[in-house]
Amino acid sequence: MKLNALNVSFTLASLAGSALAGAVYTLNDRIVGEGFYNSFSFEAIADPTHGRVTYVDQETAQKLNLTYATSNTFIMRADDTTVLTPSGPGRNSVRILSNRQYTTHVVVFDMQHMPEGCGTWPAVWETDGSNWPAGGEVDIVEGVNNVEPNQSTLHTSPNCSMPASASQLGTTASTNCDATVNGNSGCGVRLTEDYNSFGPGFNSINGGWYAMERTNSYIKVWFWERHDKSAPFDATTGAWVIDTNFWGTPAAYFPNTYCDLESHFDANNIIINLTLCGDWAGNAAVYAASGCPSDCVSYVDNNPTAFTNAYFQFSSINVYT
Repeated sequence: MKLNALNVSFTLASLAGSALAGAVYTLNDRIVGEGFYNSFSFEAIADPTHGRVTYVDQETAQKLNLTYATSNTFIMRADDTTVLTPSGPGRNSVRILSNRQYTTHVVVFDMQHMPEGCGTWPAVWETDGSNWPAGGEVDIVEGVNNVEPNQSTLHTSPNCSMPASASQLGTTASTNCDATVNGNSGCGVRLTEDYNSFGPGFNSINGGWYAMERTNSYIKVWFWERHDKSAPFDATTGAWVIDTNFWGTPAAYFPNTYCDLESHFDANNIIINLTLCGDWAGNAAVYAASGCPSDCVSYVDNNPTAFTNAYFQFSSINVYT
C-alpha cells in the first residue's frame, strides 16, 4: 500500500494520545534558499568570542558575495580575498539570528558543507542573547581548526549538570553546564561514534543532517551522514509530521536528572556563525595542538585563500513544534 503525505500525517498524529505523546511534532517553519533572508537577521556586532572577524550586515554580505541563495540552497562564508593589516578590522564574516524564538521544539538542519580550515570556529546553536546564560545555550554543531569530531554542548546558569554516562552514542567530555566556571566549557558530548560529524570529514561525504530536540525533560542531538540508510525518513525528507521516538539513540543526550531544564532554558533563537581565532580556536595551546601553522591571528591576516572552503551550505532548516 502506498502512503501519501496525508496518510502519514494522520497515522503519526493519531499516536498523540498514546505513550508516544510529546514526541510527535508538526512542521512550524520550513526555511529554504531565499527564505533564509526572511527568517534570519544579520548581526553586524562585535564578536562576543573576540574572534579575528568583522560581522557584516545583510546588504554588505550580499554585495561581497559572502551570502547567496538559490531556490534550494543557502551559502554563507568568510572573505577569502583580502590580506588584513594587523591594526585593521578582522576578516569579514557572517552571523545570522533567527527572527523567531523556540522553547519545546525539534530543529533539523540539512547541511551539505560546513566551514573548514585552520583558525575557523563554525557554530550552529541556540540561545537567548538578551538573557545569557540564564536563558541557556545549546551548541548543536561546534568545533575549531578542523579538529574532529563535532562537540555538542550546553551552557547555563549555575546548578545544572549532566550525568557522567548517558544513553547516547557520543562520549561525555564534561558534566558541569555552569557557564561561570571552568572557563565556560559547559557540559559537552563529543560525537566520537562518527568523526565525519565535523570539518573536512563532514564535507567529504557531502554532509548530512543534524537534529536537536528540546523538551523540559531532555535535550537530544542526532547526526546522520548523507548516505546513512538508517537515517529516519521523516527527518531527512522534511515531513509535515515527525516522531522522534523512531529516531534511535541520539549522538548526545542531556537529561534533566541533575538539571531543571525548564528553569535553565527560556525561548531561544537559532544562531549560525563563523568566527576565526577568538577565545577557543585562537587559544595558543589549542591552535598549536591542531597542527596549524604560525599563530592564529597572523595566519588569518595573511592567508585569505586558506578560507576558500570556510563556508556553510544549507539545503534547509525545518523547525517542528
